[in-house]
Parts: sequence; structure tokens; C-alpha cells
Amino acid sequence: MIVVMQRGAASREVQQVEERLRELGFATHPIVGVERTVIGAIGDRRDDLLELVANLPGVERVVPVLRPYKLVAREVKEETTAIKVGKALIGGSEVVVIAGPCAVESEMQLLTTAKAVKEAGAHLLRGGAFKPRTSPYSFQGLGEEGLKLLAQAREATGLPVVTEVVDTRDVELVARYADVLQVGARNMQNFRLLQEVGQAGKPVLLKRGLAATVEEWLMAAEYIAAAGNQQIILCERGIRTYETSLRNTLDLSAVPLLKELSHLPIIVDPSHATGNQRMVLPLARASIAAGADGLMIEVHSDPARALSDGPQSLTPPQFAQLMEEVRQVALVVRKPIRAQAATSCQAR
Repeated sequence: MIVVMQRGAASREVQQVEERLRELGFATHPIVGVERTVIGAIGDRRDDLLELVANLPGVERVVPVLRPYKLVAREVKEETTAIKVGKALIGGSEVVVIAGPCAVESEMQLLTTAKAVKEAGAHLLRGGAFKPRTSPYSFQGLGEEGLKLLAQAREATGLPVVTEVVDTRDVELVARYADVLQVGARNMQNFRLLQEVGQAGKPVLLKRGLAATVEEWLMAAEYIAAAGNQQIILCERGIRTYETSLRNTLDLSAVPLLKELSHLPIIVDPSHATGNQRMVLPLARASIAAGADGLMIEVHSDPARALSDGPQSLTPPQFAQLMEEVRQVALVVRKPIRAQAATSCQAR
């Protein structure tokens, strides 16, 4: 259930309600909104308990939550959760763009690409140091050396870093270097990993599973939230269907649907959705038109020589063109893309 506190309720009243809920056997998760605080309470939904809680000082109302996901549901929080990463606000009034190579391959490759996407207007840098691949013989990433190169690129450009963590044993290591921890499609239902990243103290970018329903996706986000982390960014990256023309089928209907169901921000990855660089730009435009809070785009300084996902990676000039075109769409939907500063930023 959700306990909605009165507007202006004192922190002492919120604390007392939490204490009483825990005495009644509920796990509590306070969420501070713009106008009021609500408390997510997970436990027995007996009617007599609901009435008892509703009569506590400072409580405005108690709302039963029927959906299986409680903490990430829109009922818990009317306004969209906005997540601050560096100078970017994901889920705010502007579109945020994350860009960079699928995999970190070398210092020159990463720095060249990072500087190019920064110049074109990207707000965050993506790059994989650990790469879960379908084939065990494919490039698996540089590991910690890749993380060090990402940190170096952040120093050179000022762009916060998004990178994937694939193993519970690596969460602490990746969190030392990354600004946002990515959980990839193949790990969306790795529940131990979700719990670990939920306790890591960093924002989490959660990609939709290969064939996951929206409810399964939100239940995965619930694992992270239940572990104590509400800083969750959902990422639609296409799902596997009977259609084989492209790598995956991009489900843009999930964007407005998630806006109704959840308060979490939603971004779209048209690169993985298509596997084809020619399709990335039109689907990026469509994603912004559908209401996405941001984009994740794969960019490589030399896609023909990329060790991972070269066919779907844009060149820096192609990415610059994409940024110009999606800016126009963003203006139409009144969610502009903030221009980056002309000069490079140094370390945070």
C-alpha cells in the first residue's frame, strides 16, 4: 500500500508513521515528492491495518496498490522521477542523449569517439568494459583496464560514464569507476545482480530483456527499488519477435505505456533495436516523438573495424547529423535537447 502524507507534514510525523508501519510488519520505503512525501509499505493488506494507518497523525490517505510492482508504480509518485547525473537530468524537462562505442577497445578509439560525441552534444558517455556476448569466442571487453579508460575519457570530456556490470562480483569494482551502472538485456532477470546494484549507491540503467513483457521489466526494476535504490532509468532496446528483417523489434508503444504505469524515466536505444546504422536515425526521431526522456546511441570512430556491433554504430559525422535532426523533433514535443558547452569540461 501507499501512505500519502499531508502536504507540509513534519519530518517527525513521517518518521512516526514509518515506525508504526514497521511495528505492524511492513517494510517501508519513503519517497519525497515535490509537494508531499509518500511511504511505500510492503506487507499484509488487511483492511483493519489500512484503517489503522489511515488514522495516524499527518496521514492524508492510504492507497492500496493492486499492481505487483509497488515502489515503481505511478500510484506511488505522480511526478516522473528525475535522476541527476553530472549536469544532465534524466526524466526532467529536456531530452538527454547517451552516446559512445559498444565496447571500449583502446585509448585512442575511446578518446576519439568521446570527444566527438561531446562536441556533437551528447550528455553522457557509454562504453562497455565487460561484454556479455552470445559466442564465448567473441571479444569480451577489456575489464578493469576498460574501466580505467572510461575514467580517463571522463576526465578529458567531462561526460559522466555509463557502463555495464554483468556479475555480482564486479559491482563494487564497476561502481568505483562508473556514474551509472547498466544492467543489460540478458541480465534483466538476474535477481541477485539487481539486488546488488540496488545497494551500490549509483543510478541504474535497466534494459528490457530480450523477450520480456512490460510487467516483467517493471518487476525487475522493483527488485532494484526494494533494495533501496529509486534511481532507475528504464531503457527500451527492442524485443525478439517472429520478425527477422532487423536484429530486434523496437516497441515504441512501451514508451507512453510506461509513462502511465511508472514514475521512472524511460529512454530508447535504437542501435540495439535495429542492428543497422541506417535505421538508427529514423527510430531516434520516432522515440523522441513518442515521449522518451532520452536516447542511447552507439557511435564508433571507425565502425568498420569495431570489435563489437560495428554494423549498428554511427560514425561521428552521422551522430552529429542525428543530434541536429532529433533536436528539431524535441522542440516540437516541447522537450528540448540542451546544447553542450563549447569547451571541454575537466574532472568532476
